[in-house]
Amino acid sequence: MTEQWIPNDKQELMSAIEREWILLMAVAEKLTDRQMSSPDEGGWSPRDNLAHLTEWMKVLMGYHMDHRPSHEVLGVSPEAVKDWDFNIINPLLFERNRERSRQGVLDEMMQVYRQLTNKLDSMTFENLMAPRYPDDPEKRPLVLWVLGDTIEHFEEHRKTIEKTVQA
Repeated sequence: MTEQWIPNDKQELMSAIEREWILLMAVAEKLTDRQMSSPDEGGWSPRDNLAHLTEWMKVLMGYHMDHRPSHEVLGVSPEAVKDWDFNIINPLLFERNRERSRQGVLDEMMQVYRQLTNKLDSMTFENLMAPRYPDDPEKRPLVLWVLGDTIEHFEEHRKTIEKTVQA
């Protein structure tokens, strides 16, 4: 298992987020309308992948950063998030977004990304390095969830989209 990369300061974090965001958007902007809505073997189109990223940026802000109830942030029943089972949550989010237009998905994604970067800009690096959960025996910092729902998630879905388009 490889060690998790942790930025040395907020500037390094924000630069890394921006770098991966630019790469993701460059891929999305190159796609034709047909490519944007063509599903891969798992049934997800690039548009679906982008809507998914938007949903999880909302989770990052609402649940992890603002500590609001997860079901409220996700707009689902409390039972749907009881065990944080992504095999339950992700299909719900997929169904919610699957009929949306390309432009609607992109517009919301850019708006949510701006909200997230503004929120991160307003935080100190010390806040980001503080434990996400006060009772976490591992004392994992909030920045791990930031990395997971931005840089790592952007990269994962960018690569998925690239692979789908190349197929």
